[in-house]
Amino acid sequence: MNDSQNTPKSSRRQTGGADEHPAPMEVLRQARVQLAELTGMDAETVTSFEHTEDGWTLEIEVLELARVPDTMSLMASYQVDLDPQGQLAGYRRVRRYERGRSDARRPGGR
Repeated sequence: MNDSQNTPKSSRRQTGGADEHPAPMEVLRQARVQLAELTGMDAETVTSFEHTEDGWTLEIEVLELARVPDTMSLMASYQVDLDPQGQLAGYRRVRRYERGRSDARRPGGR
């Protein structure tokens, strides 16, 4: 029995021949885990997710500094780039803000 028969269909998809790529939900899960391992901070939310020519690009929000009250905690958004197999290729912080504040520079902010 080969590896493709052992892998659940819900977590993998085939794109032709024996070339397998992770399904989008698996990419999301792995990106959160890999970013947490590198930064030491837990990923709270994936705010954007895009399949690109080079793999995947995500924006993930993390708690950088817990404060009381929680609305004053410092949050950060990281751009995370993954290769086509879902392995982390790079990341960078693109924004830092207090949890309780909206950002007027971003869509939906007031």
